[in-house]
Amino acid sequence: MKAARSARRGVAGLGLSLVLLASSAGVITLKSVVDGVSRQKIPGASIIYIPSGKYLRYATLGYSSLAADLVYLWAIQYYSTYTVVDRFQNLEHIFSIIAELDPRYTDPYEVGALIAVYEAKDLGLACKILDMGLAKNPDQWMFPFEAGHYAQIAKDYETAKRYYEKTMRIAGAPPIVKRLYAAAGVKTMDLKTSWEMWLEIYKTASDDRTKKIAEKHLYQVKSAMDIGVIQGAVEQFRARFHRPPGELEELVRVRILTALPRDLDGKDYLYDSQKGEVSPPSVWWKR
Repeated sequence: MKAARSARRGVAGLGLSLVLLASSAGVITLKSVVDGVSRQKIPGASIIYIPSGKYLRYATLGYSSLAADLVYLWAIQYYSTYTVVDRFQNLEHIFSIIAELDPRYTDPYEVGALIAVYEAKDLGLACKILDMGLAKNPDQWMFPFEAGHYAQIAKDYETAKRYYEKTMRIAGAPPIVKRLYAAAGVKTMDLKTSWEMWLEIYKTASDDRTKKIAEKHLYQVKSAMDIGVIQGAVEQFRARFHRPPGELEELVRVRILTALPRDLDGKDYLYDSQKGEVSPPSVWWKR
């Protein structure tokens, strides 16, 4: 009798395995067909619909954290594909899926907001993603703090004050938040102030995650300041010689600059001599 039951369980297990293999094969086949369809032929269809993360979590059979990792890695690659013009259409949905699969996975909320505010140029969308992170992780002061920072850069001081006020209520928030809250309706968050703020957070951070976030922002702020200096020198060169410099070193040779700035990693900035445009060597939010 036991042997018969074991045999039946074995057959059932084999049947389930075959079903899963068949399903996987079907997904792979479907993916290969979908990948062959040009996005340009289907406006607005750059992302095939993915169900809610709440339902997807049950389908992962206990591997929701692994699924969150996979969706996150895919999202980084997808939102770095600049040829896909409608890629921001489902950004909130994609990052909400990750949030449902692994609510305490904090990196995706931050990166999703970075993409929204700096790539999609959508402050409201960035705030929504950070609000999502705070709702899932009410002990994480970094979420409302970053929302306030982005709002202050955008000169939306009322929104900045609201988020700084939320930040102050969370244990572990840095003292600088009180000063930022007080100044939110008074002055612009210029690059110098932004550098000083993130540097203070970096130096006083008590955990690696906060240091990592601060370092990314320091890279972005320094790049913006350096590129402003170099781009201004390029325009001076153009005005003097009626052409853009063939290489950035010319700016030093003609003594417009005493030296060329380098990024936070010590790398040279990139230069397009045809357009006369300077750019950073790294995508700062990926560092």
